[in-house]
Amino acid sequence: MSKLPLLMTALLLTAGGLAQAGEHGIEQRASDDGIEAVDQRLRAALEERGMRLVTVVDHAGNAESVELSLPPTRTFIFGNPEVGTPMMKCQGSLALDLPQKMVIRVDGEQTLVEWNSPHYLAERHGLGDCELPLDRVAEALEGIAAEAAGD
Repeated sequence: MSKLPLLMTALLLTAGGLAQAGEHGIEQRASDDGIEAVDQRLRAALEERGMRLVTVVDHAGNAESVELSLPPTRTFIFGNPEVGTPMMKCQGSLALDLPQKMVIRVDGEQTLVEWNSPHYLAERHGLGDCELPLDRVAEALEGIAAEAAGD
């Protein structure tokens, strides 16, 4: 039996998964720098913009604590209550996705910076009737990610 159909199916499923990520509101920037440099720049970008860094979750460290391995992966949880509060007042379920999160993780030879699109979150939580500065939030997140990536 030929392995070609199995290989093609695997490739299609993988490609479909990659395409699906973009459809689900995940934005991404890549950096050729290591995770420590990206981490430092992300912290600086958040501080520079007056964002409140709530915590950083070290997923690789957590995995290691139970004798599992994971490439370096950190979730930064941050926000600005002046922006997030009106969004949550519009629709309380948005608290599931706020404060904002940005993940930095090593993927092969690069470090990825990933975050949720605020436009996707607005759609997900039905914020269409609310007047919210989604374009400004999206622009701020893109700027933070670009700075973290070293662009």
